[in-house]
Amino acid sequence: MSSATPPNGHMPQHLVTEHEFAMCFTSTPRGARLARRLVSHRLNDWGYPYPTAANEALTLITAELASNAVRHGNVPGRDFHVRLTLAEVTFRIEVTDTRTERQPPTTPPSADSASESGRGLLLVSALADDWGVAPRRNAPGKTVWAELRVPASVSPCSSRPRRS
Repeated sequence: MSSATPPNGHMPQHLVTEHEFAMCFTSTPRGARLARRLVSHRLNDWGYPYPTAANEALTLITAELASNAVRHGNVPGRDFHVRLTLAEVTFRIEVTDTRTERQPPTTPPSADSASESGRGLLLVSALADDWGVAPRRNAPGKTVWAELRVPASVSPCSSRPRRS
């Protein structure tokens, strides 16, 4: 995991965003499911079909981060926000909630084989090239983000079946 500012003190260069999807969702399990589905649909629309590794990984990362926002970042009456961007060869998914005091651990805890939960950040850490948490801009809360780089050889499908 990375912090909001790299250790060398330099902020990363902002890449030119090719695609962006952003939406607010209710802080409920239904909102988390909808966020996951819409991210998967958006990736498909951008040329990364459902069965591709990029779509499956980002959909799972979204599911975990949205689920955590509902479970650990929920403030009654407040929504959570999802933002997906593609800049050059890097996808970035951000999930923002309004709860400041409940921060994810800097390192995912080890999985307890008897527990039915607690593996979400382990999955995010395993699937993402980088992930972290940053304070929410201009309001209370936090943004948990993950980045996935897609090799240049994996380009969007240029020929996709037409919808009828």
